[in-house]
Amino acid sequence: MKKRVIIVDDSKAVIATAELALEEMISSRAIEFISYLNPAQLLEALQNGSENFDLLISDVNMPQMNGLDLSRAIKADERYKTKPIIILTTESSNEIKMMGKEIGVTGWMVKPFSDEKLVKSLKMILGI
Repeated sequence: MKKRVIIVDDSKAVIATAELALEEMISSRAIEFISYLNPAQLLEALQNGSENFDLLISDVNMPQMNGLDLSRAIKADERYKTKPIIILTTESSNEIKMMGKEIGVTGWMVKPFSDEKLVKSLKMILGI
């Protein structure tokens, strides 16, 4: 059964780069790749039940909503409490990483990311 992977990033280039990196997993139907440019839209869709995911990849610095605030709101919802979240960001300070850990994010990847590391992380987290 294919896994639903959502990426939320305000950069279309980052989304396209991630999609290209995951192309083999997408074409083999191991994952379904969904993207959002606006984290507030994603949160609303998750809260009203029209969206779901097996893994969320989120940027931190976005104009509508910070990715850590998004992760905090998602983790506060019983339906998504145990769902994995990877933060994909330019932020690499230990302080902000600790905030992510306290929220319950699964992993932290710094941009620019390597295709191999992204694929390996997804396979490990999703068990595929």
